[in-house]
Amino acid sequence: MRKFGLMASLAFAAALLSQPALADKRVALVIGNSAYQNVIKLANPVNDANAMTETLKAANFDIVESRRDLKATEMRRALRDFADKARTADVAVIYFAGHGIEVDGSNYLIPTDALLERDTDVYDEAFSLERILTAVEPARKLRLVILDACRDNPFLKSMKRTTATRAIPRGLAKVEPASPNTLIAYSAKAGSTALDGDSKNSPFTTALVRHIATPGLDLRKAFGFVRDEVMKDTGNRQEPYVYGSLGGEDVALVPVAAPAANAQVEARRDYELAMQVGTSDGWNAFLGQHPNGFYANLAKAQLAKLPSGAAQTARTETPRIAAVMPAAPPTVSTPTDLPRQVQVELQRIGCLQGAVQDNWTSASTKSLERFNRYASTKFDSKAASGDALDALKAKVSRVCPLACAHGSRADGDACVKIVCARGSVLNDDNECEKKRGRNEAKRNVPRRERVDAEDLDRPRAQARAPRAAQPSGQIVCDAAGCRPVRPGCRLVQKDMRIGLTNVEACN
Repeated sequence: MRKFGLMASLAFAAALLSQPALADKRVALVIGNSAYQNVIKLANPVNDANAMTETLKAANFDIVESRRDLKATEMRRALRDFADKARTADVAVIYFAGHGIEVDGSNYLIPTDALLERDTDVYDEAFSLERILTAVEPARKLRLVILDACRDNPFLKSMKRTTATRAIPRGLAKVEPASPNTLIAYSAKAGSTALDGDSKNSPFTTALVRHIATPGLDLRKAFGFVRDEVMKDTGNRQEPYVYGSLGGEDVALVPVAAPAANAQVEARRDYELAMQVGTSDGWNAFLGQHPNGFYANLAKAQLAKLPSGAAQTARTETPRIAAVMPAAPPTVSTPTDLPRQVQVELQRIGCLQGAVQDNWTSASTKSLERFNRYASTKFDSKAASGDALDALKAKVSRVCPLACAHGSRADGDACVKIVCARGSVLNDDNECEKKRGRNEAKRNVPRRERVDAEDLDRPRAQARAPRAAQPSGQIVCDAAGCRPVRPGCRLVQKDMRIGLTNVEACN
């Protein structure tokens, strides 16, 4: 019985050591309102909500509630039910795509059946941002609200003003969350509107699903990448903005997945436990957990050596087992192939500059530095390490942004050639600009230079001749003496071969 107790204790200890750390519970509510009944329908919100739903599900959120085209009663029920789920969660996220409106400095999200005939109807027919924040408030660690709702407000054209001083500006108003560890992300900065774009998804959500679920990426950096991408895609016409603050530690929406346990390491550890027990029950327990493989074959051999019906103690069996037990299998790459494996992983996540080499080169150092920059890690880039390799393997998608040569641009995971429209050329900033023609070049010549150039085409005497008649009161002199210039005549200079002289020219 004592041996069975020892075996059970060792097995229980092994089970505790193999248990993963408890992960944070993450819940999300995704709403996409497109089919508005009283104004023009929106094309993208349902598509945007579908993309966000798939992104959060792929990130292994515990709960992703997905709702489409909600009327007021349906939206109220969805927010109430989600608040119940947030009470037991560590992370709560609400994403809304549709129409939003600002009235007197407060923001409201609009359900599909809203009529909003007058400005005060917003209090009864729409949902204030404070109501949305109340739904995520119970979450223990992080509260995140994402609004792709900064579009032009179509209700303004028909909405009656009950008070002349009530302000209803464009876009949404700036907000400062009262609760800590709360972020509110707008698709466009306060007071401005967002673009729907030319594809099935808005520019904001297109960038959002690309960065928000990157494992281990701090949320502030993720939204920074979203901002840069949206501004580039919209020609700086739309700037996403985030309100609220977090602490000094990195806060990732999706944590870095722990490396999978090495099956050989687990088998070796359990083999050692069975070796310490040294009985047929111990070996049978081991084979129950590891029925196949190298260590299973060793366990069967040790079990066959035991006398039938007898139990050998750990002390008598240990020397023989140690004699046949091989060295532990390697758990990390050997020093010779570690540089290559690290480079292969850097290449997979888009951080490698150059080709994979067998040794650690200066290009490898720069590549690992890129990974540190975009993944917020601090691995020594001067050499490959097992810790860096484990962190690289944990990344499930591209980490470093795609860098393309001049004349091409990033399109997903590939560089495509930039083709400018007819009459445009590619400039040094990798952007298309209108080609300058001859007429434009002539217009750029200073006016004084153009006048001088035109004068060169005239005869010299004509260019220098005065264009107006000489003023009265001038004197002309000849052989008869000097006298005033007669009316209707003018004073000119004439080359008399002995020099210039004044003569009188009359019509």
